[in-house]
Amino acid sequence: MEYKNYYNILGVSKNATEKEIKSAFRKLAKQYHPDKNPGNKKAEDKFKEINEAYEVLGDAQKRAKYDRLGASYAQWERAGRPGGGFDFSQWYSPGGTRVDASRGNLNDVFGEGGFSDFFDSLFGGGFGAGQRFRTSQRVRGEDLEQLIEISLEEAFSGTRRTLLMDHRRIEVTIPAGARTGTKVRISGEGGAGQSKGDLYLVVAVAPHPKFRREGDDLHTDFPVDLYTTLLGGETHVPTLGGEVVLTIPAETQSGKVFRLSGQGMPRLRRPKERGDLYARAVVQIPTDLTEREHKLFAELAALRRKK
Repeated sequence: MEYKNYYNILGVSKNATEKEIKSAFRKLAKQYHPDKNPGNKKAEDKFKEINEAYEVLGDAQKRAKYDRLGASYAQWERAGRPGGGFDFSQWYSPGGTRVDASRGNLNDVFGEGGFSDFFDSLFGGGFGAGQRFRTSQRVRGEDLEQLIEISLEEAFSGTRRTLLMDHRRIEVTIPAGARTGTKVRISGEGGAGQSKGDLYLVVAVAPHPKFRREGDDLHTDFPVDLYTTLLGGETHVPTLGGEVVLTIPAETQSGKVFRLSGQGMPRLRRPKERGDLYARAVVQIPTDLTEREHKLFAELAALRRKK
């Protein structure tokens, strides 16, 4: 296995923070994702290379060993796989003599007790006296994220999506109350490894033409005729669960906001609880007045001027 400079692959410096490494990985993964580059073998290979680099640099312990071993990291990694083996002959004694691991005593090189101490420091323990060096390790695949868009109505009631994964159909439930940024975990459907990572569906709720969402509350405008606002009465207000009847007090001004308790969005993981709906009255001015109506409004205006 050839040595690969994972920092160069992700385009970050050796001193990059965990956040910088993660950000670089996400950007490149989106750019070279197979779904965006169908049939592009170079993009597919690049995508695999990016995932390989992040698998190491995204893990603090692996990154520390990678920084410590440098070009020898590939052989260390291979030693952790079934059938792999570390080439000890690459190591030199302090005098510069290459060590033949098949002959002689390695303690002559590392000092009495130094052989196990050397591997304890190199691999983080697990090779002390009376212990066998592990020739396999469980490498978990990367967790992946995929954007999924739903409507506000689907977020209100919950919904299901069918995904095609490795020629298998998987039914996924999006819970009621989901909002933009909510993540739905699908265990074992992430990146490949000796154990597969998980897939996270990242929800994006599409804008709605009538309702504006703020947390679990909703905001909307509703029309009300001039006569109801003047004299009071009942009108219908739309909600995601259907229309409700609202009593309008007399002389209601256009723009007045009414709070309808419990008519908002279900709370995530507590679907029996709901936010509120804030409905703003918008007065509708009558048009196409008849001659009689025009005269009545004129009389009304004259009465108001006399006050």
